[in-house]
Amino acid sequence: MIERIFILKRTEVFGELSHEILGSLAAHMEEEQLDPGERLFRKGDLGHAMYVLVEGTIRIHDGGRTLAELGADDVLGEVTALTSEVRTATATAVDECRLLRLDQDVLYALMA
Repeated sequence: MIERIFILKRTEVFGELSHEILGSLAAHMEEEQLDPGERLFRKGDLGHAMYVLVEGTIRIHDGGRTLAELGADDVLGEVTALTSEVRTATATAVDECRLLRLDQDVLYALMA
């Protein structure tokens, strides 16, 4: 739990939140692992979660065009987790990745 709080504290999205709020977030996050080449989500999928990349690199792309490469402490999927819109790009692991997932329903409950 403490490791998750420190991870969240390093992110741009969650960095200014209190330790109490970060603890609540951390308690509800699920860890995921991706192998190289594995997709986290595809363009057109409904967004029901956001992710904090703990280790590894994720390529954000639209077909063969790379839009961004994200690394440790980057957050992805936050817009669609808040709006329930479809993903505008695909996210694929470049190498082995470790992520923390926060599901939309938990996010809404914590925001309330």
